[in-house]
Amino acid sequence: MKLKKIFNHLLVAFLVFQFLSCDNKESLDSPFNATPSERLNAKQKELNDLLESAQYGWKAVYFTDTTQLGGYTHLFKFKQGKVDMASDFDSDTGTYSSEYSIELGSTVSLVFTTKNRIHLLSDSNNYPVASLRGKGYKGDFQFLYYGKENDQIIFKTNRSFKELRFVKATAEDWSNLAKNIAMIPNVIGSNTRPLFRLLETFDGSKTSQFDFNFTGATRYATANSIESGTNLTSNMGIAYTPTGIIVSPPVKVGNQKLTDFTYDSASGAFTATGTNNVTATIKYSNKPLILTDDYKILIEGKGNPATGFAYIAANLATAPSNSFLCNTLLNQVNAQLSSTQKLSRVQFTFNNPAFGSFIEYRFNGGKTTIYHNVTVTEDTVNKTMKLNHVSWENNLGAIIAEPALLKNIDKELLDDKGLYVKKELFKITFSNTIYTFTSASSNFRLTTYAFQ
Repeated sequence: MKLKKIFNHLLVAFLVFQFLSCDNKESLDSPFNATPSERLNAKQKELNDLLESAQYGWKAVYFTDTTQLGGYTHLFKFKQGKVDMASDFDSDTGTYSSEYSIELGSTVSLVFTTKNRIHLLSDSNNYPVASLRGKGYKGDFQFLYYGKENDQIIFKTNRSFKELRFVKATAEDWSNLAKNIAMIPNVIGSNTRPLFRLLETFDGSKTSQFDFNFTGATRYATANSIESGTNLTSNMGIAYTPTGIIVSPPVKVGNQKLTDFTYDSASGAFTATGTNNVTATIKYSNKPLILTDDYKILIEGKGNPATGFAYIAANLATAPSNSFLCNTLLNQVNAQLSSTQKLSRVQFTFNNPAFGSFIEYRFNGGKTTIYHNVTVTEDTVNKTMKLNHVSWENNLGAIIAEPALLKNIDKELLDDKGLYVKKELFKITFSNTIYTFTSASSNFRLTTYAFQ
């Protein structure tokens, strides 16, 4: 019995010792003794110390919505509630000062409290396209702190709860920011290069191609597979860099994800390289990847109904689908007219029962309409429509010589290799279907409304 009591006393003493040891350890090392307020205050200091610790500040490539918008590079230098900031939102890459705070709520957050470049993404009245009216660029100026990883600060946006990482900036990031803007024309596409582009991927054994279309206003590209029977897409938001682009979401090639593309000035291509010969390349093509039959409704002698398509300057002069060459030739026509006159419409009429097919050039300011009568044939191999000269007429029906002011633009419409005709998916101002007419041998493309 006595031995049992001694054992019990020893057991109690051991448990007390263990309890005291744990209590002392928790007091010294564990955060669990801290109140929620103390823990938040510690996180607040941790974040502020991190923000101020980087010699050249921080860089964030902010993709606000990768289903419809691209990315915007921001540079930050934090010090005692003040922040110096620069971005490539537009051509103004200068550095501006404003204020920030580290705020406490349910968590710790970084808030840019006074207006600066990042607020351009959160202003609902500042929108790139009509579909984002009232939404702006869907950005934020408050970022919830979620810790650090590999010298990166992890945030989540307050509104959409999307991850955004700050990485340490370099001196070159600041000095080279304007080069992001210089990259934009290369992404949009040079006026001297073909109008058609594609995304081509290679997974080490198989090459796949996607029709590639980029919208500069939103920094967003759509890429749809040209393989029959598949609806595979590789749409992407694009952010500019001094040497190329970054895309999000990544381009998936096999089991690899590619994000960083390098620009080649010789070919105009952007290429991302993975491992084991995996690549993704955005490059030019001399013809559409997908040749449609949209032209067939215009061909004569096939029983097609009368149809009309019109470029209307008041609504389509700024259409992004007009090529640079097209706009140049339209402006060239106007430059030959008096100051009160303009080319107001270029209208195609096909298969009119009384007059056949013709191009109608209308003007405002008192200048009368000019007609170019044509026949319409097809190239079934290249899937183009060819307009063939018959005669020129004035508004009274009299035959006239070719008008000098229309010579250059009319030459593109009567291209010897024909025109690619495409029924587009987008609309401009009105509900009319948009058709584009693109030269098969030059960089000419005209946007029209369909009247059918």
